[in-house]
Amino acid sequence: MATDNDDDAATAQESRIESLKDSARRTAGGMVRSWESNELSADQREDFWRRVMDYENAPLVADAQRLRDAAIDLPDPDAMDDPQLTAKLWQVIEALADMDVFITSTNHLSDRELYDRLWRHSLREEHPLVAGSIDHVDLVGTGSEEDIHAWMKFYADNETRRDWLKDFRDYEMPAHKEPPYDRDRHLPKAYAEPSSDCGDGQP
Repeated sequence: MATDNDDDAATAQESRIESLKDSARRTAGGMVRSWESNELSADQREDFWRRVMDYENAPLVADAQRLRDAAIDLPDPDAMDDPQLTAKLWQVIEALADMDVFITSTNHLSDRELYDRLWRHSLREEHPLVAGSIDHVDLVGTGSEEDIHAWMKFYADNETRRDWLKDFRDYEMPAHKEPPYDRDRHLPKAYAEPSSDCGDGQP
């Protein structure tokens, strides 16, 4: 049976949720479109809007600065020979993973091409630093023509390629090609992948 205390707690929580929504609207200049499922509990709704504001209020930081703060130096790629660069690349990859930043879709790039792109672009981009969040650096994920081309050429399956051509009929689809490098399966992962050895065939 609900008590007056329960009603008071629910009212207080709804007030907190509305306060978080108001803060989100002010941050967005009054333009916020949102939809909440009726199946969400009040706790889930409050957690969602709190995460929204945590993101909006988080400081902006570049991963290059975080690496330097962790005593990981980032030499100019042109200042290293190939063995030095490969060692530095993997040091950076492991250090980023320790910061919950995970790199994906790199098999189309050589070690030098990958480090060069990280050094010149990806690591210099500022993003909100939210405690407990997991970030991904997708090397075909910027939306640029170059990245879309690489995604379609090396990573997209046939269904994805067909769907893309339905939406963008004038797009010059590149022929599929297997990526020239085999790095992605060795990269640190944000989540443990299920084992391919199921033993008795059961999940």
